[in-house]
Amino acid sequence: MDHALRVIEFDRVLAAIGERAVSEAGRTAVRGLRPLPDAASAGRSLAAVHELRELLGSGDGWVLDPIAPLDGALRRLAIEDAALEPPQLLACGQVMAVARAVRRLEARLDPDGLPAEHVSRLWGEAALEKRIARTFDATGAVADGASPELRRLRRALATRRGRLVDELTRYARSLPERVRVPDSSVTVRNGRYCIPVRREGKGIAGGLVHDASASRRTLFVEPSRAIEAMNEIRELELREAREAGRILRDLSSAVRARAPDLATSYAALVELDSLRARALFAGEMDAAPPAFVEAASEGIHIRGARHPLLALDAGGAVPFDLDLSAGERVLLVSGPNAGGKTVFLKTLGLLSALSQSGILPPLGAGSRIPFFRRFFAVIGDEQSIEASLSTFGAQARNLAEILHEAEDRDLVLFDEIGSATDPAEGGALAAASLGRLARQARLSVATTHLGDLKRLGDEKSAAVNASLEFDGTRLEPTYRLVRDRPGRSYALIIAARLGVPEDVLADARDRLGPEHVSLDTLLARLEADRGEVEDLRAQLERRAGKTAERERDLASRETALADSERAAARSREAERLAALREARERVEAAISRLEAEFATGDGARRREAKRAARGEVERALRASSRAVRALGESTPPSAAPTVRAGDAVRWNASDRPARLVEIREDRGVIEVGELRLTVPLRDLTPHSAPETRPSTRPSTRSSRSAGVREAGGSSPRRPEFRIATEIDLRGLRVDEVEGTLNPAVDAAVVGDLPWLRVIHGKGTGALRERVGQLLAADPRIRLFRTGESNEGGTGVTVVEFD
Repeated sequence: MDHALRVIEFDRVLAAIGERAVSEAGRTAVRGLRPLPDAASAGRSLAAVHELRELLGSGDGWVLDPIAPLDGALRRLAIEDAALEPPQLLACGQVMAVARAVRRLEARLDPDGLPAEHVSRLWGEAALEKRIARTFDATGAVADGASPELRRLRRALATRRGRLVDELTRYARSLPERVRVPDSSVTVRNGRYCIPVRREGKGIAGGLVHDASASRRTLFVEPSRAIEAMNEIRELELREAREAGRILRDLSSAVRARAPDLATSYAALVELDSLRARALFAGEMDAAPPAFVEAASEGIHIRGARHPLLALDAGGAVPFDLDLSAGERVLLVSGPNAGGKTVFLKTLGLLSALSQSGILPPLGAGSRIPFFRRFFAVIGDEQSIEASLSTFGAQARNLAEILHEAEDRDLVLFDEIGSATDPAEGGALAAASLGRLARQARLSVATTHLGDLKRLGDEKSAAVNASLEFDGTRLEPTYRLVRDRPGRSYALIIAARLGVPEDVLADARDRLGPEHVSLDTLLARLEADRGEVEDLRAQLERRAGKTAERERDLASRETALADSERAAARSREAERLAALREARERVEAAISRLEAEFATGDGARRREAKRAARGEVERALRASSRAVRALGESTPPSAAPTVRAGDAVRWNASDRPARLVEIREDRGVIEVGELRLTVPLRDLTPHSAPETRPSTRPSTRSSRSAGVREAGGSSPRRPEFRIATEIDLRGLRVDEVEGTLNPAVDAAVVGDLPWLRVIHGKGTGALRERVGQLLAADPRIRLFRTGESNEGGTGVTVVEFD
């Protein structure tokens, strides 16, 4: 197993992944990963990496702070009464802080997942963490405020030192000039305060010599008068050190009491660091977790596989797909040198080893790979002079070991099987060995140049031929895997390009047997045919892409056109309603003036008022008709309404109910109130209203009408409308309320109804608000109110007329 992992460069991939960890312990944990013993453990680890990858990819992500190393501190805590050094205590506090920060992540994790399990083991004690932080200053030394005694001692030390320096400075200045050193000051040598003097002034200065300059011309002397003060300072320094040591011991004892929790928490953080590093790698690879296939009856399905190290370089890996049925247990890959066969072999081994180690490999979604018990690999030249083994000897030794040990759940990788010896014998040995491995191992993958082995896929159903594509025109590999087709070696073609003389190449071709020439010719023809097919497929894909783009463009244009037409229609409708509303207001004003003249004027004035009103109505009609016709030029004409003489109709220029009296070709004579008008039939729509109970109270409006008839002797005939005392607006939009409510109010006024019940429902209140706006602007309405509980409550507005 270890040999196989080494030759497929498993450790190199782990080292690359480990660089994404934030701690050295995390990097070590990644580098120490190995395939797990069962699919359940590996699957749970992959699920944990995938969960953290999803978390890292979310908007807020997850930042893990650096984790201080604790191995030395934990070993020292195991020694009774041993005090930790300040850096070790600070590391303990930092780990506690990181653990507390990561604990906040627990709510966002799957409670049954591995990350949540690690997070649940984290420990951090805020009080102890703060105590550690208060104990040390920014430089990592024990802070003055760690204890009152330490603060007192350090203040006393500062005072004594200051006094001593002042005293020594004065003494140095009092010495003769020939003894003093220019621009010198009090200094410390061997922990004692000294003054610099010239060598010849030693006797004058007196005291103890603690050091000398490099030239030996200056001596650093502790004067006799400073010895006692210095001894006092030294005593204070010792007391300060003892107090600092006591503080460290007390703090270490507090940490030691929670050492098991701290060790568990640190181990959990290291595991989370390892998982996070793997999740970051999976995100960079856009890797999807594969499903493990344990039953021999299931096939292998690999999607979008890439070599992990090559995939880290942009554009450095060509993905491949591979499908093998349950009975296909040998994959034989052929092709020219430098075509990528060895990389493909290592990739297959790495994909499985990484997956079984809890690392999401660069695989696409939907991949299903076996869970292998062991890995065997023979890759590269393993000859050994010390062991007297040639290249073939090393291959044969490894082959023998594999044939003896490989079992049904093992993976075997063999690079250039049967090479480094006589091609005929090597090919025969390789074919026999692969035949046995087809019965013995779960999957065997071998690369070869041997022509005889390329026929193995035709002879045994368990063996499958494959090749890594090579561009014969440019003589460059494409690294694309092609199943069910062996590859050509291109040896003579490559040799020609590299300058081998043509006569040598011609002789070599003559020496090739007819079977080799036939096979090579067939493979060349297959490659050419496949190239043509790929070109045709590429053309079809390009055409399909252009067609799809055109369809999307057309759909976008249709949508934009439909939106534009709807917007234009809304605009035209709004303008039409505005024109009709203006015409209606002019008609209403003319009718009001006419009624006023009928009520108060004599016959001549009534006739003059009728003519003026009719003229005003006709002018309004012509203006509104022109506006409607102008708006309708870009609108498809609608079918003319079917109306007959005597029908109740609605004229588009007025919301008042009318009756069609007579039809004259494409025009109709209508009665609107006291007026008789000739209008286009296309401006009339049928109008019907539900029957209602007649009002029993005397109507002021009826009395006024009767008075008009009496004054005038006779009056134009009024149509008999069937008026409703109730209108239901539920289901309408706010902009549709006016066109429905106004005709109902007009009908109620014409019918001399005392009240009208408007049903608009409760809903959001938008309909009720619009109804109130319209009713408040109508002078014919005496009052309107919200319905009582027995009238429908707030879902109904009751209108009362004058």
